[in-house]
Amino acid sequence: MVEAQSWTTRRGSNPRLESPQDQVLDMPVTPTAEIRQQQYSNGGITSLVSPNVLTALIIASWYCSNIGVLLLNKYLLSFYGYRYPIFLTMLHMLSCATYSLVAIKWLEIVPFQQIHSRKQFFKILALSAIFCFSVVCGNTSLRYLPISFNQAIGATTPFFTAIFAFVITCKKETAEVYLALVPVVLGIVLSSNSEPLFHLFGFLMALGSTAGRALKSVVQGLLLTSEGEKLHSMNLLLYMAPMAAMILLPFTLYIEGNVAGITVEKAKGDGFMVFLLVGNATVAYLVNLTNFLVTKHTSALTLQVLGNAKAAVAAVVSVLIFRNPVNIMGITGFAVTVMGVVLYSEAMKRSKVTAH
Repeated sequence: MVEAQSWTTRRGSNPRLESPQDQVLDMPVTPTAEIRQQQYSNGGITSLVSPNVLTALIIASWYCSNIGVLLLNKYLLSFYGYRYPIFLTMLHMLSCATYSLVAIKWLEIVPFQQIHSRKQFFKILALSAIFCFSVVCGNTSLRYLPISFNQAIGATTPFFTAIFAFVITCKKETAEVYLALVPVVLGIVLSSNSEPLFHLFGFLMALGSTAGRALKSVVQGLLLTSEGEKLHSMNLLLYMAPMAAMILLPFTLYIEGNVAGITVEKAKGDGFMVFLLVGNATVAYLVNLTNFLVTKHTSALTLQVLGNAKAAVAAVVSVLIFRNPVNIMGITGFAVTVMGVVLYSEAMKRSKVTAH
């Protein structure tokens, strides 16, 4: 009979494993995309400047892009005479789609994520429609209102967020949070009653834009909640931007007519308009890119604090550039609104700590 081999005898029958030179290699684990991106970044600009300087540059870029797109939109729609806010918004969406594709597919700023189901696709399409509504209303309001008043209205976003969260998700906040919203509303009432360039249609458009932003944040948190459906903000923009452009196309053709042909004809005799449109669309994408970078290098809370300060900075810059009239009551109302937003942020932070 053939003697049964034990594990030891079978192992010993292979003389190659007895040699110290022929040990099994410990293969390193393949790095993830995030680790590879971090290694790549360490050899780039982050190796040339300190982290604090890099963070300061990113925050400065965020301020410049956010305020820059407001100033360019206002100049184009009010002073330059390009009165096509829907088509301008569509250009922004096409720009965001193109730059997002370059940033994710070629530069690999973040890992690429795919849409996994038809259900997820329609959820993103719904968000795109809300996004369109918000941006179009915001751009339209700039035709009729000064940036300072527009930013005062935009600061009331927490008020609409609390309302939509309660109506849609039945989410109740603490009494302290709701009390903090009182100065938010009171401030905008004071500003509206004393605004020298108040325009009812522009005011309603600005309110629509603010409500749209709040609705998008609530719906986004409601729709894309499962792990399989969550998308990085840059990937979400990659899918939302072209969808938004397709939604806006029939509206711009019906409401604004042959706007593409008119734009081409004007561009032939005025090269500066091409520069304005391309620059405006590029800065619109940089707003989204710098939002991501600020959150990555600081935190979401820091971005929220910077956003509160941005409204005041944008208002001051717009007054200095466009010389729109302001009065003490309007400034007081704006200050009360911003103070309410700060109180709201602090109340929300405390309520989350208490809940945990």
